[in-house]
Amino acid sequence: MRMRRCRAWAGVFAVVACVAAGHAMAVETEGWVELFNGKDLANWDVLGCEAEVQDGALLIKSGNGLVQTKEQFGNFVLDVEWKALKADRWDSGIYFRYTEVPKGRPWPPRYQANLAKGIEGNVAELKGASSKGLVKNGEWNRFVLTVQGTKASLEINSKPAWEADGVQVPKGFLSLQAEVPQGGQFLFRNVRIKALPESK
Repeated sequence: MRMRRCRAWAGVFAVVACVAAGHAMAVETEGWVELFNGKDLANWDVLGCEAEVQDGALLIKSGNGLVQTKEQFGNFVLDVEWKALKADRWDSGIYFRYTEVPKGRPWPPRYQANLAKGIEGNVAELKGASSKGLVKNGEWNRFVLTVQGTKASLEINSKPAWEADGVQVPKGFLSLQAEVPQGGQFLFRNVRIKALPESK
C-alpha cells in the first residue's frame, strides 16, 4: 500500500513539475517575435551584399552592405547568436536605431555593436559601451542588446558586458553588417526581438 501511495505522489509531483515548466516557458517566450525563422529572409531587405539561409542559419556570404529589417524599432530587447567564419581578423556588426544609409556609403554612421575581433559588442558612439574577454573565438556567441530611450545595455554569453547612455535616435532599423571582403563571412541564428514600453 505504501509503495502504491509513493508512486501516486510521484506521479502528482511529475505532473505539477511539467505544468510549472510549461508555464515558465510560456512566460519566457511571451512578447518575443522571430526576426529570422531559419527558413527564409522574409523580414529582411538585403542591401549591397549577398545573404542566404544555410542549415537554419543566416549566412552573410559576400559584399559590403546590410541585411536590414523591414520594420523600424524604438525600445526593444534584441537576442541574437552569431559566429565568425574567418580564422582571424573577422569583422561585422549589428546596427540599431538608424533611419537611413547615406548615399554612396554601404553602412549607416551609427549605432553599431561591433563584431570585429577584439572589440566584439563595443559601441564606439556610446561612452562606456565596451568590454573584453566575454567572447568565445571560433564558436557561437550570444548577444542580448537592450535599448530603451537613450539608454542601452548588452549581455554577452549571459554575462553583463556594459551599460551606457546617449542614444539620440528614438527609432530606427536593425541590421546585420556585411563586410566580407575584409572581415569574412558570418553566421547568425535565433534572431528575435521583444518590444519594450515607451520611455516616460
